[in-house]
Amino acid sequence: MQDPQTDRLDSGRANRERSIGAIIAETRHLTAAQVESVLAYQKSHSVRFGEAAIAMGVASADDVIFALAQQYHYPVATEEQKQVGPELVALNKPFSRQVEAFRDLRSQIIMRIDPSLGGARRPLAVISADIGDGKTFVAANLAITLAQLGGRTLLVDADMRSPRLHEVFGLKNAAGLSSILSGRAENQVIQQAVGAPNLFVLPVGPTPPNPVELVERPAFGLLLDELISKFDHVVVDTPAAAYGSDAAVIAARCGSVLVVARRDESRVKTLVQLTTALQHSRAKILGVLYNEH
Repeated sequence: MQDPQTDRLDSGRANRERSIGAIIAETRHLTAAQVESVLAYQKSHSVRFGEAAIAMGVASADDVIFALAQQYHYPVATEEQKQVGPELVALNKPFSRQVEAFRDLRSQIIMRIDPSLGGARRPLAVISADIGDGKTFVAANLAITLAQLGGRTLLVDADMRSPRLHEVFGLKNAAGLSSILSGRAENQVIQQAVGAPNLFVLPVGPTPPNPVELVERPAFGLLLDELISKFDHVVVDTPAAAYGSDAAVIAARCGSVLVVARRDESRVKTLVQLTTALQHSRAKILGVLYNEH
């Protein structure tokens, strides 16, 4: 009897061997005559099958994205999931230029933390100087693209000031990181992200009155060590540095940091202060991301 993992590999291989046109034709139930017409348009206009099908009105842009996702074994959000998490562009628009930038970011991150390349595999803290810089947006979509490589990826919400990840992914937030650090052991605090295989989320849980004290405790560092031993990638969303010292403490505990700045919003002086503070901690800055979202 063949195991489920082998079945998934065979399914993925079979999809890659099918053309985009074949997948679109099957999904939209195109007749042989319609396919011939699309092929003729494709040839005469020197475009791809999907573009020709859209131009002729027999397929939509969503059909093309679905076909690409099937061929390359990428998860794609359903219409219902898109309404729940519109910020999750790596699921909603996996082949867009914006998500290609996230894949480039993923490559840069992996090269800097890959042990085989001399890096140290540590949790990655995503940090920003001010509120609204887009760090949660970046953390969520970076985690999705990491999970798309096939490795088990955990996204941790350590923003105990203004947590958003549970809202972004449409998850329950009754228990989470704050519950663990407060000593209130909870079962199944780590949740599977809907529509994103290999991606798991640890929400923040109840907002505590003492967030700095919780992340300063040895228990937080021990928890991160445990998580990085069980997952291939751990991405940690943090509070904005403007809230206080939480973000710097979390970054030091993680060991690796990605700083997010936002176009027309972030100030150079504030960023310099943040990066200088991080350089004097145990955290290694992997890079500064300029967010145009």
